[in-house]
Amino acid sequence: MAQTFLFEEDFCVRVTDFKYHTTAVGGTFDHIHLGHKALLRRAFETSQVVVIGLTSDTFAASEGKKIEHDFEFRKAKLTKFLGTAYPGRKYLITKLESKFGAGIFTKDIEAIVVSTETLPSVKPANLKRIQSGIPEMKIEVVPMVVAKDRSRISSTRIRAGEMDEEGNLK
Repeated sequence: MAQTFLFEEDFCVRVTDFKYHTTAVGGTFDHIHLGHKALLRRAFETSQVVVIGLTSDTFAASEGKKIEHDFEFRKAKLTKFLGTAYPGRKYLITKLESKFGAGIFTKDIEAIVVSTETLPSVKPANLKRIQSGIPEMKIEVVPMVVAKDRSRISSTRIRAGEMDEEGNLK
């Protein structure tokens, strides 16, 4: 079988060299910024298949998020980004209606990629998995990505016009 290589900056990863078969990652992805890209990069670097939980409009509102784009727009934009950044890779975008999608409560999801900010929310999910007789998810933690002002990059700050998706201050 021929090996495929993915090149990014100064390194390459053999497609056959993954830590996991299936990894989960989630987010609202209202504006796909450097923080989102870091989470997705870790997911695709470590896993053959990536399940992306995309926050529904209703769940985003219940979490107090004021999103600019609806679910279908965000899904289309995310799909386009993934097709460009990770062509030919296997992924599934699912609608996230709660903190964790039902998919992570299956043995198929081996790991989850989270930021340092969302790391504490994994413990209850892993406890529920154990109670259901499913092994804990391994956790891949991505440090928070900061903007040029050393504060975290967020869609909220982008919507407010403070910065762009690359963390450059306006």
